[in-house]
Amino acid sequence: MPTKDFHPYVPAETLFKELSIKALVIGVALASVMGAANAYIGLKAGMTISATFPAAVIAIALMRWLKGSILEENIVRTTATVGEALVAGAIFTLPAFIVTGIWTEFNYWESTVIMLVGGILGVLFVVLLRRILIDESDLPYPESIACAEIVKAGQKGESGAKYVFGALGIAAIIEFLKNSRGIKIFGENFSGFIPFKDSIIAIGGKESTYTGGLFLQSPLASPALVSVGYIIGFELSAIAWAGGVFAWFFLIPLGVFLNGRIPAGADVAQVFHDVWYYQVRMIAIGAMLIGAIHTLWGLRKPLVEGIVRAFRDLRGIRTSSEDVSRLQKDIPFSWILIGLFILTVPITTIYFYYTHDLVASICVAVIMIVTGFLFTAVAGYLVGVMGGSNNPISGLTLPSLVIAALLMVLFGISGKGGVAAALGVAAVVCCALGIGGSILQDLKVGHILGGTPWKMEVGEIVSVIITAFVLVFPMAILHAGTPGGIGGTELPAPQAGLMAALSQGIVGGTMAWPLLLFGAAFAIGLILIKSPSPTLIAVGMYLPFETTSAIFVGGLLKYAIDKTRKTRGYTAIEMESSENKGILLASGLVAGEAITGVVLAGLFLANISLPAIADSPTLGLLIFCVIAFLLVVIPLRKKMYNNKIGLGIG
Repeated sequence: MPTKDFHPYVPAETLFKELSIKALVIGVALASVMGAANAYIGLKAGMTISATFPAAVIAIALMRWLKGSILEENIVRTTATVGEALVAGAIFTLPAFIVTGIWTEFNYWESTVIMLVGGILGVLFVVLLRRILIDESDLPYPESIACAEIVKAGQKGESGAKYVFGALGIAAIIEFLKNSRGIKIFGENFSGFIPFKDSIIAIGGKESTYTGGLFLQSPLASPALVSVGYIIGFELSAIAWAGGVFAWFFLIPLGVFLNGRIPAGADVAQVFHDVWYYQVRMIAIGAMLIGAIHTLWGLRKPLVEGIVRAFRDLRGIRTSSEDVSRLQKDIPFSWILIGLFILTVPITTIYFYYTHDLVASICVAVIMIVTGFLFTAVAGYLVGVMGGSNNPISGLTLPSLVIAALLMVLFGISGKGGVAAALGVAAVVCCALGIGGSILQDLKVGHILGGTPWKMEVGEIVSVIITAFVLVFPMAILHAGTPGGIGGTELPAPQAGLMAALSQGIVGGTMAWPLLLFGAAFAIGLILIKSPSPTLIAVGMYLPFETTSAIFVGGLLKYAIDKTRKTRGYTAIEMESSENKGILLASGLVAGEAITGVVLAGLFLANISLPAIADSPTLGLLIFCVIAFLLVVIPLRKKMYNNKIGLGIG
């Protein structure tokens, strides 16, 4: 939507109240709640969900009650999504400090400083890139356009808040009845082992007996995970599940089989888990690295052109004496440069705290800023193409981590200090990427609606500063209040485990390089045959199979409803209404399960125990029926449409 052909919903000459105190307060409060919810779902599923849609709906409902303007709603939504974006960068990296043993619990001040620096850097990077990636770009921004339509419709009709809050309440009840810290009635899943018959194979003239089998697991009965699959769609959920199938039906059984007999009396589930955790996941890491490099290589031309044009345009704006429209005003370029310079001080201090080497700390800080800016541009481009829910920020962070870890080896910094410094680079970059991608999506919504860029950017900085001091608490509560903590079976934190394994292996010299090379070769093969998203396939290999299966169930539900709407001949208005209704319901299910999970972890910490009644996986199948009703049956219901609205939500 290039600037010359574009007319915003609120014209440039129309001045509404925008960056108000009430908008900031509500937005920051929502950011804290949504950040806590996404901390849970991200640690559990390895994915986070864009908060743009629920934030937009809640903003419409609240600001209508408070008689706020559409541009105040825009500020509420923009500042609210900061929490989800910042915590995404945090949960993919900060738990690695615990997994590696550097921290025994979440270090409040270190965590806060990393999120604060990374978040502000993300905002500053986006200011440099906004014009080229939004104003003068023809990228589709699918989620931004859909969100803007919801906001426009909300000015004349129903906001859709009842779907978000209704689904939130249902998911909260389900989580309360299936969580091990609630009044447990439903079992989340079941598993079983199918043994192979013994096989005698002669290798080098010596016969050996081989055995093994298939360890099968059902999808987790999780409204949040199923909703994740529903939101990202059938294709992406199927790609991730394909990675899980490849791991659990081929690589892991093959590894167990080639290891010979399973020892008598051994826990079969533990054997399969160990092969997956210590061997197959390392193969997945190698595939992820190649996938990230392939993504960057594919974007090399638009990335370089975009950066060059961004600086040229910004220089032109700075030197121009003409009056600039409010729709083109960003935070001044000179302020951005000053901010970047100032932020190098805490960045260097963080790394010096870990390494005690000033030269190494300065080099690492420079690497962090350069790679952070480059990968923020890539993240913004991907958001423009696929939407914020599909932004692979952890995959884009991996190259920064590898470079930082290799620098530690080059400078002779080993042990926990070197590992911590490498993780510190990854954490800051990942927070910057999370914020950068999310903010570009929100700025695009504001661009369509007629928001003032610099006011949105200021609101985002305020939200980053405040939420950075808040979001450590839900992560700490989840770690301390969940059996096994972060990294255990309930909260596997796959990306953090990946970061920990890479940093420890490279810095400590114990990296299982052959397994990474196997994964790299696998990814190269996928690229050569033009397989869709090698990175996402690797993520599916890395996640627990019951997780990817639940996500795939959501993708199947999305496929079913899409086919049904097409078969029934829905009009364009009916199609959009049904689609938006489903997204809002799915967003509510994610939020309800996630928030309840955090609350129950808090009750556990407070020594409040609730009685567990049963643990029936069969009864847990009813949960899938409830989810299907909410995500398929309700969105397929039609109602009368008001042609004046243009897009119905109800």
